[in-house]
Amino acid sequence: MKFRLVIGVVHTNYLEYVKREKNGRMQAFLLKYINSWLVNIYCHKVIRLSAATQDLPRSIICNVHGVNPKFIEIGKQKTLELESRKEQVFKKGAYYIGKMVWSKGYKELLQLLKEHQKELAGLEVDLYGNGEDSAQVHEAAKKLDLVVRVHPGRDHADPIFHDYKLFLNPSTTDVVCTTTAEALAMGKLVVCANHPSNEFFKQFSNCLTYDNSQGFVKTIRRALTDEPAPMTDAQIYELSWEAATERFLRASGLEEAHSKRLSKIPSKGFMSVSLSTKRRVEDASAFVHHLASGFEVSRRAFGAIPGSLQPDEQQCKELGLPFLGGKRGS
Repeated sequence: MKFRLVIGVVHTNYLEYVKREKNGRMQAFLLKYINSWLVNIYCHKVIRLSAATQDLPRSIICNVHGVNPKFIEIGKQKTLELESRKEQVFKKGAYYIGKMVWSKGYKELLQLLKEHQKELAGLEVDLYGNGEDSAQVHEAAKKLDLVVRVHPGRDHADPIFHDYKLFLNPSTTDVVCTTTAEALAMGKLVVCANHPSNEFFKQFSNCLTYDNSQGFVKTIRRALTDEPAPMTDAQIYELSWEAATERFLRASGLEEAHSKRLSKIPSKGFMSVSLSTKRRVEDASAFVHHLASGFEVSRRAFGAIPGSLQPDEQQCKELGLPFLGGKRGS
């Protein structure tokens, strides 16, 4: 089936994750070209949430994500409390929340804390998350002189997080970190790396970035003594899904595409031949990809999880499909 306009949105920095695996550099090299090939076949335009993702054909950088309204409501309440100043608004210190795997910022955070334990003496950090590296994160945290408590994962909107003042996120594998946006929406100070994935957040006065490990220490010290600035209406709106939708419409050029279709004149001569040739090449590429996707060997060569050609029992149950036991991945 052909669509008149296909907009792709890049949500995940797969190249960065692949680089951290065995033979990661070679895998990332191949994946980069496979990504470009597939995007070229299927997408008329691509929106990259940040420059942390690879450059792709016909791509534009624009953060088209917003946060759940419940985080904005929490932030508005905190703003009212900050403006009234009747009592201390943020009674807790620093925390981090995310899937508990090393590649999600835990490795960078614990390494920075380990290297600067003396400079950050007295700092207490709470980590929240579940994941395959939970046991290792627990062990690494126990070896630190600093107080680093590890907790099971929770919903970021849980009342337990409302009184934290400082959100730490040194991750450089994100495209645009959802929890960073949520923390800003709740009116907290955020300390994050000066990295393309955090470019969108730099417009907020409560976002504090650092360039290196010494900068991390200085920024933490500053955050511990400062109070978050009350969020303005404009800042709150910028984090909403309404603003994100407006950015998407502008970035995707839907109105522009509609106007072009209305004024389109049939092509003649060599231009028509050129477009026809281009379509044939795209159709041939799509056919090759479709064919390769149907075989376990070629799927694994492209990086698919072994045995994932057919849905497993749980997926079949969720989708209401019959489970072909024993035939998965054949």
